[in-house]
Amino acid sequence: MSQPTVHTIDLNFLGAREAIAAYAVADEDGITLVECGPFSTHDHLLAGLDALGFSPEDVHTLLLTHIHFDHAGAAWWWAGRGVKVWVHPVGLKHMIDPTRLYDSARRIYGDEMESLWGKMERIDPQRIEAVADFRTLSIGGNDWIAHHTPGHASHHIAWQLGGQVFTGDVGGVKIMNGPVVPPLPPPDIDLAAWKVSIERLKSLSATTFYLTHYGAIPADNSHLEDLQRRLEAYVEWVVNHVRPGQKAGEVMPAFTQFVEDELRAAGLTEDGIAAYRAANPPYMSVTGILRYLMKLEGK
Repeated sequence: MSQPTVHTIDLNFLGAREAIAAYAVADEDGITLVECGPFSTHDHLLAGLDALGFSPEDVHTLLLTHIHFDHAGAAWWWAGRGVKVWVHPVGLKHMIDPTRLYDSARRIYGDEMESLWGKMERIDPQRIEAVADFRTLSIGGNDWIAHHTPGHASHHIAWQLGGQVFTGDVGGVKIMNGPVVPPLPPPDIDLAAWKVSIERLKSLSATTFYLTHYGAIPADNSHLEDLQRRLEAYVEWVVNHVRPGQKAGEVMPAFTQFVEDELRAAGLTEDGIAAYRAANPPYMSVTGILRYLMKLEGK
């Protein structure tokens, strides 16, 4: 049985090539989207659909891997057009009313909130639904299996379509043939849960992983093992370089240097490093790791 064709749409986030992808899968009823990106890149998504010969009216379903803005920020626009949105149960309330989610992010991004992510509005509860772990959704003749895969976020799903798995962020960030790196933003990364999720991905006998950051790669265990090693290396770096009482901002430049030196050693150009920086800012990982370590210490 042939696999459905997956079309990759580059959302050109912050002008960076291959930083954020959305995926369009044609089926018997039209188009299922996996991810929609932030509303700041919405015009690029519409242009990408148009270049493929599709229109917004063709889209009937939106599958979100999780509710972070770079994956789900524009979901409200699609829901407003009658598209059915599927999300993890933990993320459901935040998509129906994103006020708390948006205000929390505003404290981090400040005046850059609008330019980075664009607006985010409420979704009618009738247009969005939570999906249970292992549930199969039959959509347009395709069977999509939801795999709850926490670690990057408690509200994370990897979507399986036959041998194709859309990994969101639990499968890491790998851009322009660079190394796979873990996105580790606050507030709820969990390395123990992530390790279990990596084993879950290994068990799926997938042929292709579709990374939101970025594109299709062969679904082999070496990718996931590299991701696990780098997860541990990033945490180890923070443990070894952050002194008690030291603030995250004091070590962010050194951590960024550590991360980007490895990217340069892998042969990436400055354009490639800029795409990694847009998709996975190193300073966010410092904050996320410190928050995780504090949780482990019961602080």
